[in-house]
Amino acid sequence: MSAIFPAPPPEQPQPEPRAPEGAFPMPPSPWAAPAEPPHKQRTGLIVTLAVGGGLIVAGGVVALVFWLMSSVRDSIALPPERSDAPYAAPYEEEPYEEEPVEPSPEPAPQGDVSVTKCSRDSLIGWPHADLKIVNRTGSPAAYIVNVTFVDGDGAEVADGVATTEEVAPGGSAEVRAQGSGEVPPGTKCRIGEVERHPL
Repeated sequence: MSAIFPAPPPEQPQPEPRAPEGAFPMPPSPWAAPAEPPHKQRTGLIVTLAVGGGLIVAGGVVALVFWLMSSVRDSIALPPERSDAPYAAPYEEEPYEEEPVEPSPEPAPQGDVSVTKCSRDSLIGWPHADLKIVNRTGSPAAYIVNVTFVDGDGAEVADGVATTEEVAPGGSAEVRAQGSGEVPPGTKCRIGEVERHPL
C-alpha cells in the first residue's frame, strides 16, 4: 500500500441477497461476516427457580414457627383448676394401703453361744470346751456348734462339735464340745460356725 491511498475500510456484513420466487436460494457469500447466533431467553427458568426456592424457604419458616409454638405451649401448661370453695366436693384420694411389715431379722446365732470353761484333760491331754447356749429367738431351735482348739501361737491343734436338742425361746442349755487328740498345755477354745435350726 502506498501512503497516497488510504487503507480500505473493514468489510461490513452484507445483507443476504434474496432469490426471486421460484428460484433456488443462493448460498451465503464467503466474504460476508458470520451472523451472530440467536440468544436463547432464560427468563422463564430463572423465575421458576426463584419462586420454587421462595416457597421452600417459606415452608421451612412456617414449620419452625409451629414447632417453637408447640414446645412453648407444652412448657407453660398450667395445672388443672381446683376449686377451694366451701361447698366444693372434697378431693378424693385413693385408699391408703399399708405396706406389710417384715419381721425383724433374727439375731446372729454366734451370739447365742458362750464358752464357760476351756480345759485340757490332765491324764490324756485331750481338750474340751463347756458351752452355754441361750435361744434369743421367738421360736424353739436346735443348735450345732463347732469349736476350734488353738495353741499359744494361734495354730489349730484340734476341733470339736457340740449339739443340742430343742431349746425353748429364751431358754438355755449347757453342752460340751470334746476335742480329739493330745494338745499342749495352754490351749485355748474358739467358737467356730454356729448353726441354729428353728423347730
